[in-house]
Amino acid sequence: MLEAFFHGFILALGLILPLGVQNVFVFNQGALQPRFVYALPVIITASLCDTLLILVSVLGVSFLILGSFWIKIILIGAGCIFLLYMGWTTWNSKPSNEREESRNKFSLKKQVLFAASVSLLNPHAIMDTVGVIGTSSLRYQGEDKVIFAFACILVSWLWFFGLSLMGRLTGKLDPSGNFLLLLNKISALVMWGAAVYLLFTLLSK
Repeated sequence: MLEAFFHGFILALGLILPLGVQNVFVFNQGALQPRFVYALPVIITASLCDTLLILVSVLGVSFLILGSFWIKIILIGAGCIFLLYMGWTTWNSKPSNEREESRNKFSLKKQVLFAASVSLLNPHAIMDTVGVIGTSSLRYQGEDKVIFAFACILVSWLWFFGLSLMGRLTGKLDPSGNFLLLLNKISALVMWGAAVYLLFTLLSK
């Protein structure tokens, strides 16, 4: 049981650590929201989406869904369009003003929608989850498989809460907003880079 837990924990940590669109969005919301509690919808939505992807992968359902060529095409196309839009929005945002207006700009509905989109409309992340976590779970059965899945899910929840708190601390240490302005530019480039990668993936099929 311990082997399954540590295997799942380390594996999930390795997958979630690299800078990606989902991490950037969660961090930014932690930094831009006037109070930490207002970032909770993003944290919970991202964590729930990861939980869903992990459970689907471990149960083997994802192999059936992603086995369809047209589902892959639709998923990649939608993800590409969304990332281009998010990149444009992030590039043109001004953190100094966003702190005062973030509650109006990012309503509960928008936060949940954006967080779900960057989590679920990310074919690269989905393929990692299916290909790595889903495949790795095949070595376990019964209780060990449950523990493996739980460890992977636990990493997601701890990571997104911690990432948002890091964003919150960064926002407090940067009253001028200059660092967050730079971060927004970097975030936009990451999103556009991910969109170009997805477009290349789509065209190469």
